[in-house]
Order: sequence, then structure tokens, then C-alpha cells
Amino acid sequence: MSEPSTDAAATAVNADPQELAKFSELAHRWWDPESEFRPLHQINPLRLDWIDGQASLAGKRALDVGCGGGILADAMARRGASVLGIDLASKPLKVAQLHALEAGTSGVSYREVAVEALAAEAPRSFDVVTCMEMLEHVPDPSSVVRACATLAQPGGWLFFSTLNRNPKSFAFAIVGAEYLLRLLPRGTHEYARFIRPSELARWCRDAGLELSATRGMEYNPLTRRYWLSDDTSVNYLFACRKPA
Repeated sequence: MSEPSTDAAATAVNADPQELAKFSELAHRWWDPESEFRPLHQINPLRLDWIDGQASLAGKRALDVGCGGGILADAMARRGASVLGIDLASKPLKVAQLHALEAGTSGVSYREVAVEALAAEAPRSFDVVTCMEMLEHVPDPSSVVRACATLAQPGGWLFFSTLNRNPKSFAFAIVGAEYLLRLLPRGTHEYARFIRPSELARWCRDAGLELSATRGMEYNPLTRRYWLSDDTSVNYLFACRKPA
């Protein structure tokens, strides 16, 4: 058994071990589009097109924070970006690396490192930084936002997505998605960790970022279709710029 890397040693800074274990337990099913990760596979084309439309991924150096099994990182690489995916859960990272080999995806690599540690090591290194469906799973999401801002080049793009905190979001994202429709495993989300857009906007401003655009994501359980809209009451996305 190999010695733990210095990257892995830094992972306890801003992570919940239970959250890491939760996603590691399901790692082998990450690329099964009919598994617990089906929603990620379904929303990925939407968020990918939105990111690409804002930031023009081809030829860019991109970082995907909290990449998990690599669904978004792999897709951004296929759009022509040079992508680094980072996460603190070892098993999903291994799945991501294996998928890249099996699918022949070039231009994507993965690393087990905390975003704060990478920010200290390589500030201003990326044209595009994405952090999708991750902020609601860490103890200090504002720290992640600050680190992402540090990692972005001046003039670079940053994209965040998370869940709003209100009664509707509780009903849709937890009661509906986890218990009634069973789109996600029970316990995937903890309501107290959901983030209001005003809170995320404040963290972005405090990190020196300018909010450029917002979108909401909606789901119809009858048609099983997702789409982007102006409704940010449940799932929502932010696009930010780092001033040049």
C-alpha cells in the first residue's frame, strides 16, 4: 500500500468525512446513467452548454472543484478545454481516471487535493473554474468560494451551482427527489447546508468576484425533463468574473 500523498494529507481542512464516505460508497456507479447519479447525467448537458456559452471552453485551462467521478470535467475536456478535476474522495477520483482511459478522453487529469491547498500552490492558474453541486456538502462553503477566486486568472470565469434554502427547496430537493421520486439516495442532502443566492452572492463579492449571470434549474417528474430557467428557488447556477 502506497504512502498517503501530501495532497491527501491536506484534505481535512474543509471537508466532512461523512460526505466523502457517502459518495465514495457509490463511486462504482458514477458512470451508470441509470444509477443514483442519473440526475447528474441528465443535467450535465444543460450546465455544460451554459458554461461553454459564457466562457468558450475551447483552448481554455479549466478546473473542476469537487469533480467526483468526472462527469463535468470529462465533458469540458471534450469541448476542447485542458481540465484538472480535483476532489477529496479517492474512490470517485479513481473512477474518473479509469473512465478517461476507457473513453479515450484527452486533456483531462485528476488530483486528490483540497481547493484551498491548490489555491496556495497555484494561484491565478485557470481561465475557468467550476464548482457544481459541491458547496452544500462542505463545512465552510465561503472558504471554497475564496479559494476558487484565488485560482482564477484575472478576467477568468467562475461557475457555481447549489441549492436554495427555503421551504420549496426542502419539499422539492429532499422530500420529492430523495423520498417520493427517489431520484437521489436518501440523505444525499442536508437542508441546513443549503445556500440562499444572497449568501452565495455575498461570498462572491467578498472574494472580489463580479456576478455576471444567474440561472435556475427545474425538473418535470412526469416528462423526466430538466431545463434552465429564471426560477432560482430550488437549484440555481451563478456565473462570475474575476476582474482583469
